[in-house]
Order: sequence, then C-alpha cells, then structure tokens
Amino acid sequence: MAEELGDIQHVDLREVWPNEATDFTPWLAENIAKLGDALDLKLELQSREAPVGSYSLDLLAHDLGSARPVIIENQLEATDHTHLGQLLTYASGYDAHVAVWIAKEFRDEHRQALDWLNQRSDENTEFFGVVIEAWKIDDSRPAPHFKLVATPNDWRKGKVTSKQEGALSERGEAYRVFFQGLRDRLAEEYRFTGATNEQTRRWCYFDSGFPGVLYGSNFYIREKKAKVEIYLNGDKERNEILFDKLREQQEVIESELQESLEWRRLASSCLIAVTRPGEITDSPEILEKIQDWMIERLLKFKQVFGPRLEQITIMCSRAAPLQGGERG
Repeated sequence: MAEELGDIQHVDLREVWPNEATDFTPWLAENIAKLGDALDLKLELQSREAPVGSYSLDLLAHDLGSARPVIIENQLEATDHTHLGQLLTYASGYDAHVAVWIAKEFRDEHRQALDWLNQRSDENTEFFGVVIEAWKIDDSRPAPHFKLVATPNDWRKGKVTSKQEGALSERGEAYRVFFQGLRDRLAEEYRFTGATNEQTRRWCYFDSGFPGVLYGSNFYIREKKAKVEIYLNGDKERNEILFDKLREQQEVIESELQESLEWRRLASSCLIAVTRPGEITDSPEILEKIQDWMIERLLKFKQVFGPRLEQITIMCSRAAPLQGGERG
C-alpha cells in the first residue's frame, strides 16, 4: 500500500514576510543564490538599497558566470506602472545587463512589457519577470518558490536544449567554438588561465588575481566590434580608486600598449578597453585574425596592468586598505 501523501498548501506571502522592505528584501539578500538557481545564474550580492539619484534599488548583484551587473526590484503585491518605471530607471543607472522584477502577481500588460523589452534589446540585455510564492506540505515550514513568467528570448530554449537535446543554437555554438579555441590557445601556448564562465555566450572573462578585477574579451553586437578589456566590478569605492590611479598613468599605459584605450566609469563598475571591427558571423579567416588580436591584447593587458594593479593595491593598503579583501 502506498504511503499516505501530504497536501500542498499555498501560504499567504504576508504570513512569511510581513513587510517587503524589512522582511522580504533582507531575506532575499541572504538567499540570493536561490533566485540565481531559478534564473540559471550565479548571483552574488553587491549591496542593498543601492542609490540611483534620489531613489534606491532593492538589490544590486552581479553574475559570477559572466561578471554582468544584475539589478533586482521586488514587491509583495501585484505589479504596477511605478515599479516598471523604477526597474528601467535602475537598469539604466547601473548599466545593468540583467534586470529582475519580482512580484506577488504579474499583470498581463507588465509581463507583455518585459517580453517586448526582451524582443527589442540585444543579446547582452535580459529582463526577467518572477512571481514569488510560498508553499508548505501539511504543517511543514513554508518554502519559497520562484516562478518565471517572463524570460529573455532564447532563455527557455537554451535551458531545454542544453538539458534535453544537448545542443546549442547556431550562434551560441559559434561563440562556444570561438571562445573555447581562445581559451585553449591561451592555456596551452601562454599558460594564461582562469576563465570564469562557460564559452556559450559572446564573452570570455579571466581572473586577474585581484578581487573584482577581470580581463575580458567579447563581441559587442550593437557596435559590431570585438573588444578586449580590463573590467573593475568589485566594491564601488575600490573600483573608482583603482580606475583613477590607473588613469593617472593613461599616457604611459597607452604608450606601452601602443594604442589608445577607452576609459569608462559606469555607475558601479569601470572598464578600460580597446576595440576593433568584428562579428561572430565574420568569415573563418577574419575570426582567426580576431582571435589572434584578442590573444595579443589579453597578454599585453596582463603585462601592462598586472604590476600596476599590484603596486596600487599595496600602496593603498598601507595608507587605508582597499575594500573587498586582500589579493588572493
């Protein structure tokens, strides 16, 4: 005889989190990995109530798999126009690549708005609509459940094919082949290792050995360019200190690299980059030249920026330790 089964019961969210700001947001901050599992992202919290002008974002995080900024706006009620506007404002303020809107209930017009944004944005920008639920079995403790109601265009397809068919989209496969080749050549020929993400998207980042600092190579679709960069995505204050100290040496650095760089201070991160024309749809001959170009620049970036990052870190730690931990 089969064992008697329990009954699944829906729990009112306010019984679990009476207040959105003082109960739900702190809980989500401490359990952000649960949300990441639902989104298929490796999320790490950066800050709560992150400022955007006179407003504040509920949670600011970043995806460890791709070093992308992630903004999270939540509400324990049905979606409304106010929070939609806030989501877009915060996404712009932090130059976010991923925007997540969590609510008790999604109205059709707001779900459709996220679908429209996903259709109109490039592959580097993703919008998620997530319904938060709480369930229990008989008298058990309530358990949270994240139900996705709006996702990026290829997200569901990508999850299904990777788990059920083991195949990637044609463009995704092209990126995988390109960046896997890049990673293999760097490791085998130059012992340049430390890739932080799978090469199934349009970027590949490498650990620099300094907290929050990555060397990266990617394709910037909108501008049809290939890019190599040093990406400062740790603590905001630390980012700015490193960026400003490096920029004080801009003339010397660019002279050593023998090319001009793009220096960009973003809302919470900074980057220093060099670009050239290029797309993943280019001919194999051109892609080979782009890969050679990326390898040469990554090696030069490590050679030129590495000693300076170490010198700045030591200098600042003696005066007033940089936030974000020691070099590991």
